[in-house]
Amino acid sequence: MKRETRILIFSAGLATMLLPAAAQTASQAPNTPPPTINQRKENQQDRIANGVADGQLTAGETANLEKKESNLNKEENLMRSEDKGKLTGADRKAINQQQNQLSNQIYKDKHNAAAQNINPKSEVGQRAENQQDRIAQGIKSGQLTAGETANLEKKEAGISKEVRNDRAANGGKLTSQEKTQVNRQQNHVSKQIYNDKHNAHKQR
Repeated sequence: MKRETRILIFSAGLATMLLPAAAQTASQAPNTPPPTINQRKENQQDRIANGVADGQLTAGETANLEKKESNLNKEENLMRSEDKGKLTGADRKAINQQQNQLSNQIYKDKHNAAAQNINPKSEVGQRAENQQDRIAQGIKSGQLTAGETANLEKKEAGISKEVRNDRAANGGKLTSQEKTQVNRQQNHVSKQIYNDKHNAHKQR
């Protein structure tokens, strides 16, 4: 094969391999500014809400993610208070790095083997699923702050752990007394979800 022909074939193949990347780059407006810190937070809250709703995130994973989100919000507020409500370039860089870490954690948690049962057959499981749906809706709408969500999901994770332990001790079943106890705890969490979604605190 002639050298010129080989070059043409190689060039055509290279162009084909680079086409998807070029198309992706072209689809992004060259002057589009990067997302703001608040836009990134909203996007990550949406990803968490979706993970709760579809069962990819367990209550424990959600509690951990939202605790980190809440701590990040507190850090940002502290930074702003030290500079008349503004963020310095160094502040923004530090926050973005932490948001990158949180984003990676969201991805890992949503794609690991742990999952929430979104099609439970027991009454206890159905109540837990209903409350997860309410929490997911509260995250999505901004009615629940990261701190409120972390607290609620910590309680949900505690109840789930208790149910697992009770079932393990009773051949996979719950006694009537255990069901009553779990329902009482779920009632408390249900009221807390309602109160948190209807108070003055909102996700920024």
